Amino acid sequence: MKVGIKIYSKVNFAKNVELIGSPTKSGCIDALVPRCLIGNGQDVLGTSIDKEGLSFVQVEWRDGTISSIMGLKETSKIPTQILLPRFVEPHAHIDKAFSWSRSPNLKGSYEEALAANLSEYQLRSKKELLFSIEKSLNLALVNGIGAIRSHIDSFGKTAMSDWDLLENVRTKWREKIFLQFVALVPLDFWQTYQGELLAQKVAFNGDLLGGVIAPPFNKKKTFKSLLHLVQLANRLRCNIDLHIDESQSCPAAGLKLLLEVLDQVKNEISITCSHLSSMGLLREKAISHLAKKMARNKLKVVALPLTNSWLLGRKDRCTLMKRPIAPIFQLQQAGVVVSVGGDNVNDAWFPLSNFDPINLMAFSMPIAHLSPWDRLGLSPFTTSSAHILSLQWDGLFQQGSPANFILLDSNSWVNALSERSKRKVVVNGEFLNEMPKDKKFTLSNSDS
Repeated sequence: MKVGIKIYSKVNFAKNVELIGSPTKSGCIDALVPRCLIGNGQDVLGTSIDKEGLSFVQVEWRDGTISSIMGLKETSKIPTQILLPRFVEPHAHIDKAFSWSRSPNLKGSYEEALAANLSEYQLRSKKELLFSIEKSLNLALVNGIGAIRSHIDSFGKTAMSDWDLLENVRTKWREKIFLQFVALVPLDFWQTYQGELLAQKVAFNGDLLGGVIAPPFNKKKTFKSLLHLVQLANRLRCNIDLHIDESQSCPAAGLKLLLEVLDQVKNEISITCSHLSSMGLLREKAISHLAKKMARNKLKVVALPLTNSWLLGRKDRCTLMKRPIAPIFQLQQAGVVVSVGGDNVNDAWFPLSNFDPINLMAFSMPIAHLSPWDRLGLSPFTTSSAHILSLQWDGLFQQGSPANFILLDSNSWVNALSERSKRKVVVNGEFLNEMPKDKKFTLSNSDS
């Protein structure tokens, strides 16, 4: 086929999708694109924008890279698809996903989840670990996720061999999903000889050190452990992602301790605060004060509304009106980068979810009041998540950006989030027409 000859693709619902030249690396789409995700405003000057902030745009790509973006002036033919960048999952646990059947948490409490998690970790086999990881990645791929940061339980006898397995998985999936891992261990583990060895391995792989700071804790002991972790991470030039203040008591106790540590050490690495749930229980003045200190220290935040809403704020036979959740808008106003993650999937910490970013957005709307037609409501799922992972592409559409898309068969945000819209995924300019082959399980997805 000669370059320049246009042929229609076999995408059933997208009749206005054309492939140009090679049917696998180039294409042209008329679609609705969120105005806040268009990098160069000059590309869409004079273009119609609907009430939900969606612009009428034509996007063309060649050899896996966006070659042009043009606003559509003709409004008589409104596109019937929404074009989005492949999503970034900033906080997952792919090592324990789909383990609910082995270690359920029927009470739904944090304490029961922790006990079930420890039991599952001690008993799980390499086969079960690989099953969780592969099923997670297959679902993520067909649902439109292009990058994942996953915390990995790493405090047992199999930790080192588990990380070797993870590196093999990363190599296998390198062309489909970018993977970044966080070693999740008790905070004081990093002070041990085994902790030093693991930290060196994690740093060599370009991954992150992690830990948990949740009340009640011994302030003096925890301060010492946290200080050692920050110093260790800086020595190894290795970033940190902490589970911090995932609690409904002692609001922001862990965050305050972290800020005290940072007052005493020169920090040159990136630190992400995951959860930060109890901070939302503080008074507005205290939230604003802490948020400004976080911004000065360049701390980043991953809010996790689904798991927090399930686990926290519980009291026997009583529905509490005040629920702990990271104060997303106040943090954004202070200049803190905030993203939203899906966290646990079908395990003791959260029994639902399925690595679907559109589903995550829909669930988050009523919990966190994040509206995708607002820039600050959409950014936690797109550009901010890319920033958290320090990805080369921030998810903005402009000439030269990679052709990594999701195409939703919907003409509005409300329809896309209310219905199970058909979707097509474009990976490096190629349509993902077939699911990855895995005979061990069957995925329930509109692309199957």
